[in-house]
Amino acid sequence: MKIRIFFFAIATASILTVYAFRKSFINNAILTIAPSISSHSIGEKLDSFQGVYVYYNGDIDHVLERNVAKDGYNIGLKYQCVEFVKRYYYLHYKHKMPNSYGHAKDFYDKKLTDNSINKDRNLYQFSNPSNTKPRVGDILVFDGHLGNPYGHVAIVSQVLDNQIEIIQQNPGPGAPSREFLDMENNNGKYSLAAGLGWIGKRTP
Repeated sequence: MKIRIFFFAIATASILTVYAFRKSFINNAILTIAPSISSHSIGEKLDSFQGVYVYYNGDIDHVLERNVAKDGYNIGLKYQCVEFVKRYYYLHYKHKMPNSYGHAKDFYDKKLTDNSINKDRNLYQFSNPSNTKPRVGDILVFDGHLGNPYGHVAIVSQVLDNQIEIIQQNPGPGAPSREFLDMENNNGKYSLAAGLGWIGKRTP
């Protein structure tokens, strides 16, 4: 009987540890311990980029409702990271993605080579590292991980010599809407500190 209680206690502790570990990750695969209390409310405007707002979503798992444009185009679930990225492309570029569904990590097609057309998104795709430098407006795609199996997407808002700035929605309750990532240029090969790669509009 004591052995059963012991193993039950171990199993319970393991489950709680995994849950706490999962909650400690923010969506962009950068480890951040987020405070459990926030002064923001769901749907509150936190930031904006080129006229497109970033809204507060609370916990990364929170789902409000689907945002559908007047013409029927699926923008995404409010206020997930995907919804901001697609809303930005829809409003700023008047761009509709042929495949309007999929998790954040699905925006990057791992089967494609660097500087290829991603037909699902109708955008050029670049690997990390790539011969093509990220541009403002590109979508940076992060893979899934233990804390978030769905991945994360963000918009490149600034490109510097050795860094890029990203703007993001739903990175977690205590995470900022903007972050900087280091970028290296090794003989014309650009690599970022994190991310599968980036996709964006280019002139053929």
